[in-house]
Amino acid sequence: MYKDGTLWIGMTKNEAKEHICIIPKMANRHGLIAGATGTGKTITLKVLAESFSDLGVPVFLADVKGDLASMCQPGVDSEDMQKRITKFGLEGFRYTSYPTCIWDVLQEGGHPLRTTISEMGPLLLASLLELNDTQSDILSIVFRIADDQQMLLLDLKDLRLMLEYVGRNLQEYTLTYGNITKQSLGAISRSLVALEQQGGDLFFGEPALDIRDWMRLDAQGRGYINVLHCAKLINSPKLYATFMLWMMSELFEELPEVGDPEKPKIVFFFDEAHLLFENASRPLLQKIEQVVKLIRSKGVGIYFITQSPRDIPDGVLSQLGNRVQHALRAYTPSDQKAVKAACQSFRTNPAFSTEEVITQLGVGEALISFLDAEGRPSVVEECKVLPPQSRMGSIEDAERYACMFTDGMASKYDAAVDRESAYEILKKRFDEQAAEEQRIEEEKQRAKEEAEREKAAEKARREEEKLRKELERQQRERQKQLEREERDRQKKYASVEKGLNTMMNTIGREAGKAIFRGLFGNRRR
Repeated sequence: MYKDGTLWIGMTKNEAKEHICIIPKMANRHGLIAGATGTGKTITLKVLAESFSDLGVPVFLADVKGDLASMCQPGVDSEDMQKRITKFGLEGFRYTSYPTCIWDVLQEGGHPLRTTISEMGPLLLASLLELNDTQSDILSIVFRIADDQQMLLLDLKDLRLMLEYVGRNLQEYTLTYGNITKQSLGAISRSLVALEQQGGDLFFGEPALDIRDWMRLDAQGRGYINVLHCAKLINSPKLYATFMLWMMSELFEELPEVGDPEKPKIVFFFDEAHLLFENASRPLLQKIEQVVKLIRSKGVGIYFITQSPRDIPDGVLSQLGNRVQHALRAYTPSDQKAVKAACQSFRTNPAFSTEEVITQLGVGEALISFLDAEGRPSVVEECKVLPPQSRMGSIEDAERYACMFTDGMASKYDAAVDRESAYEILKKRFDEQAAEEQRIEEEKQRAKEEAEREKAAEKARREEEKLRKELERQQRERQKQLEREERDRQKKYASVEKGLNTMMNTIGREAGKAIFRGLFGNRRR
């Protein structure tokens, strides 16, 4: 609740009943909301978000359980709420709705929330794809080639075709940019397929989010509360974590330096914060720590929500000045260490034992320490957190769609845009290359067919020549045969004629003898 120029978050449980407030000028020094499941972290988050909105500071928060979008509806009165209002002495407390804009990476429960491959960059994308160091380096080379070729990488199909393009020109780019292997390119492509199955293809594209659309005020000067609907997205923790880190880096890159403003320009609440740091590479962790340290000078406050402070790396944890610690349970030695570590991060209050109180806090109660006007952590106080003014619980689909219809973002983001990018450029190149290869192949085929025709014609000519020679040979053989037969016939005829002549001569002589005796008729022996 915004009151008297401060953000009133809770009230001490002691007799003094002091108001525990965040000074707006210290709100961009970041913060932590921690505690076991069911101890009231969501209520604290809602109270903080409402207070920032009343202050005129836009808010972003992740709705993991589906019970934060209800901030677009006024709270519902109940006997329990009346008791809490009376206990806190909340004069003028009224149930109210807050200007809310609902987003969804998976495009089911809110406006589509997209970014482009180029805007995300190789470092976060390598983390999202869970690439090893070698594959990460090659992905960076692919980005560099795309930049040098002036090809935009907007969505997954752009990157897939870019990987194929690099693979086709492997020898050329290896000489220019360093060693690139087909195995690593294949591994990156397989990771893209896995990401697409998680819904990553919906996250990458256009229109990409303009971060300034999260920094709007309504007609009453209240900051918009941007709710990321991620009840399903949280089932893809790597995609969720990468998206959250991208938003933080996008703010860091886009917003100008403002020094130490009187109030933040925007406040981010990162729920399930442990997912941001699990399995993160050392370079990525260093980048996160750097951004957290420097982003406050751009008027951005970051509040991490998690179960235990130990979920946050020390380099980040040391930057979180405003802390709300709900109850922790100490069932195991590891839990006891977590409790001790959480207590040691607070400035000791001599009125009670922090280690005893932290395990005995009820729902809606917390140990709170905010920064004072000089930027020093205040003494830790055992407090009760104020009730929210908006509705608690989930909302109906009709209420969700009504909120989306009136927030002014539908016309800009709901329809996807697919302009010319690497995919279209490379597809054109591949088509031209394929057409050229087809032309060359057709020419080769025509040359082959022509050669085959010439070969067939030559073969036919040779066969015809062979046949002609065979016919000539056969004709010669026939001629020779006829000549032999003629000679044989003539020879036979000559032999017969000779025989006849001999016979005739013999017959003549015999006949001559017979005739001679006949003429002398009476010659006798």
